[in-house]
Amino acid sequence: MKSRAVFFYHLLIWMGSLVFAAAQAPYALRDEEEEQNIMPNEQFIFIDTTGSLTLEEILHSGTYTFQQQSKYHNTDFQKNASYWIRLPVRHTASTKKIWLLEFYDQTIDYIHAYLPQENGSYEVTCLGDQHPFSERLFRHKNFELLIDTRKDTVLVYYFKVQSHEFADLRIALRSVNRFVYYALNEYLLFGTFYGMIIIIALYNFLVYLAIREIKNIYYICYILSVAGYALSLDGIGFQYLWPKHPEWNNYATGVFLYLLIFWSLVFTRKFLSTRALAPRLDRVLKITIVMRSAYFLILLVFFPDLLPYRNPDIIPLALIFYTGVRVWRNGYKPARFFVIAYGILFGGFFIRMLVYFNILPFTTISHYSLHFAFVLEMLFLTFALGDRIRILKDMRDRALRRIIQQHELNMQLKDKVNRELETKVMERTRELDQKNHELEVSNQKLKEQADKLNRINSMLDLDNWKLKNAIKEVLNERFQEKIMDYDQFKTLFPDKLACYRFLEELKWSDGYRCKKCGNEKYFTGLVKFSRRCTRCGYNESITAYTIFHSLKFPIDKAFYIAYLTVTGWKDQTIDEVAEKLQVSAHSVWAFKMKVTEKISELQQKGRQTTHANWSNVILLTHSRKASRKKEHQQA
Repeated sequence: MKSRAVFFYHLLIWMGSLVFAAAQAPYALRDEEEEQNIMPNEQFIFIDTTGSLTLEEILHSGTYTFQQQSKYHNTDFQKNASYWIRLPVRHTASTKKIWLLEFYDQTIDYIHAYLPQENGSYEVTCLGDQHPFSERLFRHKNFELLIDTRKDTVLVYYFKVQSHEFADLRIALRSVNRFVYYALNEYLLFGTFYGMIIIIALYNFLVYLAIREIKNIYYICYILSVAGYALSLDGIGFQYLWPKHPEWNNYATGVFLYLLIFWSLVFTRKFLSTRALAPRLDRVLKITIVMRSAYFLILLVFFPDLLPYRNPDIIPLALIFYTGVRVWRNGYKPARFFVIAYGILFGGFFIRMLVYFNILPFTTISHYSLHFAFVLEMLFLTFALGDRIRILKDMRDRALRRIIQQHELNMQLKDKVNRELETKVMERTRELDQKNHELEVSNQKLKEQADKLNRINSMLDLDNWKLKNAIKEVLNERFQEKIMDYDQFKTLFPDKLACYRFLEELKWSDGYRCKKCGNEKYFTGLVKFSRRCTRCGYNESITAYTIFHSLKFPIDKAFYIAYLTVTGWKDQTIDEVAEKLQVSAHSVWAFKMKVTEKISELQQKGRQTTHANWSNVILLTHSRKASRKKEHQQA
């Protein structure tokens, strides 16, 4: 009983729809016609401003009537309202074609299609760019529905259309053959359009790599923004780039439109050199960039539904066009193609606006007029960049020719000056030859006098050498007999090099022998006076195995402290020695104790430690270390 009641309920709805269809001529599916375009002013529409009515409420209530909108214009579209469209279609079972029902506008948010069934009920199909792309029956940018033509009958289709922005309500009835032909050609045009954008972008990137001008990068950003804007308008971006993110469709058009205007203004400033050629317009362009960015952010945060609204952008585009004309009139030749490019873009926007206001009829050319304008604009802007490079090259060539001419004049002047100089040089040469002869005579006399002076100096050097040796012999004798003060001691050991030479003679006078492996061959070590074993690589410094190893103050001062310690340290205190040597008293005392310890060890072994043989104290360190190492090995 329940199923029978449902059947009669749907039957009543179907009969009611036939009554409405009687007042509206159905659209017949005829094989001799490939397609029928049903314009909005030909459709029977009911506008639900609340957006809450259902199909049953509309069919059963007598207050909701469908009316033909013969005076409908695109500007009459009410955003966020529900547009109910009634479309009666006469099915023909004898047709040899498969038929589709298609909505042109791929930016519509929601389309609820109510498809009539044989039992009088309606099957609901949900379409729109707010649903994932994979849910569509046909993988096409537009919205298509398949029509069942198995019976000769008239069926009434109902559509509920909702959109937060303008929606084109045109509907097409076309065969699958026409759809395939139309779709392939349309996608071919899309491929050509976006392929040209990619080629132009790559070309300008290669030009940038060659000339390194930032305006080419700005231009690439601009044309990529054009591509993004076109992708969001065409539905190609939703199909191929973000098919799983329908929520991005609400923002894509507005975001890419802002980027298009932003990069267009930035490119204009750089290409036209407005900072130098039109300073006032340059400031206006800067202010426009800031205001357009602020306007975009306000819409993005507070009024996202207004992002795709294009009318305010006529102001920056008009400013760009005016700036190009102004700079061109001021004599900047590269601006001519720039003006032509934006003139074509203005034409494309104007034609698109006329189609929007139903002034021009809807055709493929008029619908895609903006795409054609973008292509021509990008080509002319590319010509403008190339023309600018050509003009700069001509200017460079003219400058080079002027440089060459000036260089030739300079060479002629140089030859003239050279000839004059040669004459003067010959005169001066004769004078110099005479002067040189006189100088040679004087030099000969000076040379003879110099030889006499050299002989006298040689004799003086010999006397000085003998005197120094005599002084050293006397000091050595004093060194062996009595204690010297610090000034006398520095005569023997004036610096650290003298001390290192003394240690070198003391350690290796009988030949080198490695302390690690006993090898007797070596080469120069890492630092001066050190020796490195050729077998084991052991690097022995000059102070190793002496009481001066790991010394923290100058070695020449340590020499004197050791000398004082060996000789008995008479008539001097540690503080007096520290003040004289400019070393801390603690350092003097510590080193004195170290030397005293070595002297005690030598005395225990019966060895002399007088100032005559103080070298025994210096080399004692090696003996003690060797004995400790031997004891450690035995243990």
